[in-house]
Amino acid sequence: MPDSKATIGLTWEPKLPSLSSGIQNGSEKLQKLPESVTWKPDIDLVDGLFVPPNDPRKLNKLMQKQVKDTAGKNWFEMPAPTITPEIKKDLQILKLRNVMDPKRHYKKGDLKSKALPKYFQVGTVIESASDFFSGRLTKKERKATLADELLSDHSLREYRKRKVREIEEQNRSVGVEKWKIKGKQSWKRAKQRRHD
Repeated sequence: MPDSKATIGLTWEPKLPSLSSGIQNGSEKLQKLPESVTWKPDIDLVDGLFVPPNDPRKLNKLMQKQVKDTAGKNWFEMPAPTITPEIKKDLQILKLRNVMDPKRHYKKGDLKSKALPKYFQVGTVIESASDFFSGRLTKKERKATLADELLSDHSLREYRKRKVREIEEQNRSVGVEKWKIKGKQSWKRAKQRRHD
């Protein structure tokens, strides 16, 4: 019975062929290695160190890969964040902020362009102790995203419903009621039109 050791977790041992079977002379390179072996001599390494290429095109391509995607020195090297679906919704809401509240008016921005900004940061507003009763949100009012906060706001919900109702009334087809003759005056006008 092979000795059974109590192993905790995963164990891994590299499976390399023995060096004596692949070498004919001491100065020759390894030969007859199986193709499944992952170790291969790398041409970019010289004595175990990386040597950059001499070709300027390859060097420029290598430098572009190493440059971090930031907003620049004037913006303190602000990195471009990864856009998740939640952040994407919040950015779209910020673009449409002028239609959310009838009391607030914002400067006209890029309403026609649908492109989201590439560089931005998301933060958390921390209220001061003096705003405890006046300007802070309660724990019930706090939500994970800006979209959730706006959907749960009662006054904004009423305003949104009223605006939707107004738009539906404008777009509703009038139908037959427009052509109905109502009252005595309409009869008189219709009679005059027939006799003219």
